[in-house]
Amino acid sequence: MANVEILRLDNSQADFSEQLDKLLAWESVSNDQVNGIVNDILARVKREGDSAVIEFTNRFDRLNAGAMSELELTQEDLQQALDTLPDDQRHALTVAAERVRDYHERQKGESWQYAEADGTVLGQKITPMDKAGLYVPGGKASYPSSVLMNAIPAKVAGVGELIMVVPTPDGEVNQLVMAAAALAGVDRAFTIGGAQAVAALAYGTETVPKVDKIVGPGNIFVATAKRAVFGAVGIDMIAGPSEILVICDGQTDPDWIAMDLFSQAEHDEDAQSILLSPDADFLDRVEQSIQKLLPTMEREEIITKSLADRAALIKVADLNDAAEVCNRIAPEHLELSIEDPEALLPQIRHAGAIFMGRYTAEALGDYCAGPNHVLPTSGTARFSSPLGVYDFQKRSSLINFSHQGASDMGKIASVLARGESLTAHARSAEYRIKD
Repeated sequence: MANVEILRLDNSQADFSEQLDKLLAWESVSNDQVNGIVNDILARVKREGDSAVIEFTNRFDRLNAGAMSELELTQEDLQQALDTLPDDQRHALTVAAERVRDYHERQKGESWQYAEADGTVLGQKITPMDKAGLYVPGGKASYPSSVLMNAIPAKVAGVGELIMVVPTPDGEVNQLVMAAAALAGVDRAFTIGGAQAVAALAYGTETVPKVDKIVGPGNIFVATAKRAVFGAVGIDMIAGPSEILVICDGQTDPDWIAMDLFSQAEHDEDAQSILLSPDADFLDRVEQSIQKLLPTMEREEIITKSLADRAALIKVADLNDAAEVCNRIAPEHLELSIEDPEALLPQIRHAGAIFMGRYTAEALGDYCAGPNHVLPTSGTARFSSPLGVYDFQKRSSLINFSHQGASDMGKIASVLARGESLTAHARSAEYRIKD
């Protein structure tokens, strides 16, 4: 395959901002045709329940199920998958699960209260959701890491029941995914996918429980369905393509950086890999490494298209400039492949996950570092955070006025309510005012 041409930019050029906007532009996950298909599926599952789920599953996954019982995996199925894994895979999965669980245990929020001088008590009560749904891509794709990253925070949060859905096209069940479900504590698992699985979780059927929140990645039909059911249930996010931004001072092995860029580009053709460096010669060396290593990659065609369409090597004046460009991009994954990442960290305002130092490959975060790999994409790190325990917990305000507090604040509320012409509000508060 011929050498891939990668966009080169310099943040000192007059049209840099315009060029960067063009590079970062990403179309929405949906279109009218997809919306039409998804809306039909959602409506039928909501109306017909199990029978619609079975019909769509048989059609899209080429199965021949006659009942939902044929599409449910038992706890024994999941445990057997774990028990019969090759030793190296079971060890790796177990270590990863332990690290993810250990990290997320530290995120658990606690309820709190405080008392005011007059005896009024205010506070916040934190409770887990009753049920959560986990969507896992299926078929030949194997994403056990996705199971761990979505299921473990839910269980740490105390979610009462976790329901996993995973499609099995042509009946192909992935053992690693089932084993991960056993390790992570999934309560029920169904071999269904697509918009019909999202609908089943959102609305409930005779067999599939209605959940409070749906998390996990999927294709355009899954993403469109999640967006459509939001409001009936919560969702984690509408994820765009994978992204990596590397800031390098020019001292890291260029082969390492090239492979780090590949690690996102191999996800799909729309993934985005960007390198920022103040060292123009280093950018040249990384480009040489890219051309050298690309023919050795199993996913060479996917990586090539991703790099050609959406990648960039960007020259910046210095690391301070690199931080400003990074904040403009707000990347999903940020590698600070520099001598002193701690020194630059205070300048980084927007990033989903920050990988610090030359030895911290983004790939470690995907599998076994411990922090969650479900991260905001497409610039949404400006206002969103990684998936965590807090996404499966709810906060309720606690308000308990003493007689004196109700009297004092009743006078304040009365003035404000009457200012809004809400007389019932005012009189409700005024009834509690002491004579």
